[in-house]
Amino acid sequence: MRSLYFLLPGTDAKFACGGLFAELKTLNIAQQICHAEVVTYRQREPEKLFLDDVLKQPHSNLNNVIFVMSWGFDVGKLAPKLKSYNTIYHAHSAGYGFKLPTSIPIMTVSRNTMGYWGQLSPHSLIYYLPNEISDQFQNLNCDRDIDVLVHTRKSSTYLIQKLIPGLQQKCNVFVIDKFIDDLPSLFNRAKVYLYDSAEYWAIQGVTEGFGLQPMEALACGCHVFSSLNHGLSDYLDPGFNCHKIAGYSLEYDMQRILKIVSSSEKYFQPMNLSEDFFAQHRIVNITKKLEVILNELNEFFDHKQQYAGNIQDLNNMHLAKLNMRRILDKIKKKLL
Repeated sequence: MRSLYFLLPGTDAKFACGGLFAELKTLNIAQQICHAEVVTYRQREPEKLFLDDVLKQPHSNLNNVIFVMSWGFDVGKLAPKLKSYNTIYHAHSAGYGFKLPTSIPIMTVSRNTMGYWGQLSPHSLIYYLPNEISDQFQNLNCDRDIDVLVHTRKSSTYLIQKLIPGLQQKCNVFVIDKFIDDLPSLFNRAKVYLYDSAEYWAIQGVTEGFGLQPMEALACGCHVFSSLNHGLSDYLDPGFNCHKIAGYSLEYDMQRILKIVSSSEKYFQPMNLSEDFFAQHRIVNITKKLEVILNELNEFFDHKQQYAGNIQDLNNMHLAKLNMRRILDKIKKKLL
């Protein structure tokens, strides 16, 4: 099996974000299956390979390597540079505006992103590998002294300026405005978790790739009030495992949230979802799935060494021809 080179701009605090942490988790899982390591390309880091140095090798030396792109803002530049190598795109968010050749398979973290690429790149190999939810995120059945828990990062103006101030007058609200090491313990102390990222991603111009925090909160027994944009729609189901936030009015949000948190600790019922709900996101099943995907990718890159792609690309010229043919067919039917 080929080695995996996970391409990252860097791994220090300057690049810290959910996407980086998720990619490093995937790297750790891949290392249980084959040789895998980080290769940086914006900044050099001690004891890590640097992409420009790696590409100085003869092309044939890299036949046993698969480059894994993931940083959406950089893929548009990296893909042409790596087109002739064994390269895949590990897609988190979508909407960056670039297209990929069919020689670059795509592995997505959500069905939402898979659907995006299924339409944009219909002749590429596409796989679905959901993000991992650590086993640390479990309902410990603790006393819940926090009524409402919320992160300020990615939160909407409505959440910060209207809903949180309103709730703070009625109940105990814990606001996270910095990095927290022990998030599972906070989730286990909270009755309700709020997440409203639609506005944030609309401003960014790309999609919510997966949305880990609402699922992690659910795993710890929180009642989740969340937006349903993009990857969140993969697993959130209002009325069954969550509540839709920003629903019609501030007063209606307040009413629904306070109904849950007003229950005394003795009568409070945490969100107890079956472990089956989280099974595909736990490391055992993700490792098995990644192994299947990597085996298929290795077979594909063996095939690619001997055969060229020959399926018509769904580009603008091809679509224009198809549309013209459709119009002509309609005219012929009317004339006949």
